[in-house]
Amino acid sequence: MEDYAYILDYMPQGRADGKSFKRTPLAYAIGDNEFKLLELIPKDDAIIQIGDKVYIGKDVDRRDRILHVKRRIGHKDLTGAAQSELLYILEEIVMDNETRFLEFYNKAHPISTRFHMLELLPGMGKKTLKSFLDELKKGKFQSFADISERVEGFRHPEKLIVKRIELELEDADQKYRLFVAR
Repeated sequence: MEDYAYILDYMPQGRADGKSFKRTPLAYAIGDNEFKLLELIPKDDAIIQIGDKVYIGKDVDRRDRILHVKRRIGHKDLTGAAQSELLYILEEIVMDNETRFLEFYNKAHPISTRFHMLELLPGMGKKTLKSFLDELKKGKFQSFADISERVEGFRHPEKLIVKRIELELEDADQKYRLFVAR
């Protein structure tokens, strides 16, 4: 369940798709926990900007800018502006929740006898995986910078997570999902 979402695009006049004469304001957002893409209906007096973190949880009294969640959408339903903002917002979410994603790195495990969870990250090959696991045996990683320093050839671990989330959002038929809820 998502309690907070980040605004990817805001359309005060609604979507100009020609399906309806009455247009209501819309906002596209991504949840900060399960990375669900959502179509939101803002309140009439709400001031919303791209990148804002808004409350969308069950407690209606805490919703100061969002009236309700209209529906869950797919990546292909996003506007061009929302798609272009997505990477920046994802990177912000990952950096703001560094301990959560460090836990992923520290607790990653094999999926099968020949395949490890970390291999699902773009750019993670067998050689880097071996180096990563060798360093992990020496002790848990304390930060993204710690990973970059200790594991040779492993730069910007936060960007690998962002790329994986983006891949899971773009392709709904992924066999393995690490971060995005089904």
